[in-house]
Amino acid sequence: MNYGPLMIDIAGKALSDLDRQRLRQPLVGGVILFSRNYETPAQLAALCDEIHALREPRLPIAVDHEGGRVQRFRAGFTRLPAMRGLGAWWEKEPQAATEAARAIGFVLAAELRARGVDFSFTPVLDLDWGRSGVIGDRAFHRDPDAVAALAGALNDGLHAAGMACCGKHFPGHGWAEADSHVAIPEDERSLDQMAPDLAPYRALTLGFDGVIFSDDLSMEGASVAGDIVARAEAAWGAGCDMLLVCNAPDAVGALLARWQPQADAARAARVARLLPRAKALAWDELQDQPAYLDGLAAIRHLSA
Repeated sequence: MNYGPLMIDIAGKALSDLDRQRLRQPLVGGVILFSRNYETPAQLAALCDEIHALREPRLPIAVDHEGGRVQRFRAGFTRLPAMRGLGAWWEKEPQAATEAARAIGFVLAAELRARGVDFSFTPVLDLDWGRSGVIGDRAFHRDPDAVAALAGALNDGLHAAGMACCGKHFPGHGWAEADSHVAIPEDERSLDQMAPDLAPYRALTLGFDGVIFSDDLSMEGASVAGDIVARAEAAWGAGCDMLLVCNAPDAVGALLARWQPQADAARAARVARLLPRAKALAWDELQDQPAYLDGLAAIRHLSA
């Protein structure tokens, strides 16, 4: 079965019959987990095992696990710092901060993979203009060079642990004040004025040939396109390979019943590349990994 273009969520800490039915639908190509789906590391591992066993090839499992305010799994995982801390460190010691970002990326990815999660929606590439409350300390810095350096290093750490990454939120959410979850953000600047926001993307993803995700189509920011089917059509037509629909089970049901996009083998092949190729290290094995220990030391430094 090829990968479909929808990434959907589930209701609880274990799969329901409805979850199993929907995750087997050809339109579905991935699962995103939230805090409500997490209780303990063992429970998470069992949930991921069940999701992976539903289909062949297995569905990619994702989560928003950036650090700071946005870390869905906490108890039993290392508490990751907000990325702004790395930006402050970069101002004083750029090389040390870059090395720390790489090591923290390894911790982030290795811990998730040890419990069965395939990738995280990170890093945040938005610039911290001091305007967006929903971004705030999730951003590394206001300087695009700092963002590109630190995010690039974090990506290296993710890759070293066998995890794909997902830079967000193109073309930049740092200037727009409204929270796209509940309102429609507006950026009144010209394209030339947005050049600093686009610089990290140019530095890190020039010639990008990976998966393009929409943001959550159930958010208010997507409402300008119409109902959920119209939103999906607009995102698909704009070139998104994978469409997120979260916290809206009725909308998922409507898409599965009413949306019939034409199959696209090239897009499905890109989605398949999200799955890790290397075997994950077990949790106990991490404790002897130099890169993991370096990451824990960097986190302690930032916490102090």
